[in-house]
Amino acid sequence: MSDVAKRNAAEAALKLVEPGMILGLGTGSTAAIFVKLLAEKVKAGLSITGTPTSEATDKLARSLGIRIVSPDELSRIDLTIDGADEFDPKLNLIKGGGAALLREKIIAEASDRMVVITDPTKQVQVLGKFPLPVEINSFGSELTRRRIHTRLDEIGLGDAKSSWRMATAESLLHTDGGHLILDLACGQIPDVAGLGALLDDLPGVVEHGLFIGYASQVIVGEDAGARIVGIS
Repeated sequence: MSDVAKRNAAEAALKLVEPGMILGLGTGSTAAIFVKLLAEKVKAGLSITGTPTSEATDKLARSLGIRIVSPDELSRIDLTIDGADEFDPKLNLIKGGGAALLREKIIAEASDRMVVITDPTKQVQVLGKFPLPVEINSFGSELTRRRIHTRLDEIGLGDAKSSWRMATAESLLHTDGGHLILDLACGQIPDVAGLGALLDDLPGVVEHGLFIGYASQVIVGEDAGARIVGIS
C-alpha cells in the first residue's frame, strides 16, 4: 500500500471525527498516519480525547499533543479507527499483524462504532491467506500450541501450520501484555465463527485475531482516493 493510499484512507476516516468524541486509536502504519492527521486537527482547535490500542500508539499520540486517557477511565468509546490485515464481504477481520490484537479488541468491543482503514490487497472473499495471530500465555505455551492443532484437526483444518512470532532471529516477540504470538497459517478459514469459538474455549489462548462483527465500515485507500465498503 502506497503512502498516498494510506493517507487517503486516513483522511476519509478523519471526516468521521466530531468535536468532543472519545476516539479509540489503532495500531499500525495506516493508523499512525491517521493519528498524525488527527494531531493536526487538534492543534487547529479540535477537542477530542484518545485512548490507545498499544504502547506505540500511546507514545505517538502523546508526542503529538493529543489528549490521551487510559481505557480504565472510560465506560464507552464513540469511535475507533484501526487497520486490518484482511477483511471479507461480511467485514469480518483478521488483525494482529502488529501484535496488538488483545488491546485492539478490548477497545473495539467498547466502541459504539469501529471503522477500518486499509488497502485493496486486504480485501478477500474468504479469510485465512494472512496467518491468523493468536495471543498465547507463556505458561505451557507449547502445550497450548499442540492443543490448538488437535482441535484444528477436529474441524478440518489439520493442514494448518503454526509458528511463533519472533522479535529477532533468536528471541520470541512479547506483546505489550507480555504474551506470545502464535501465527496460524490456515490458507482459508471457511467457518470464521466456528474457529473463533474453538480458540475462545482453549485455556492458554489469551485472544485471537478474528474480529467478528466489530467493523461497521471499511475505508479502502487507493492512490486516486478512497472508497467505502459496507456489509453486503
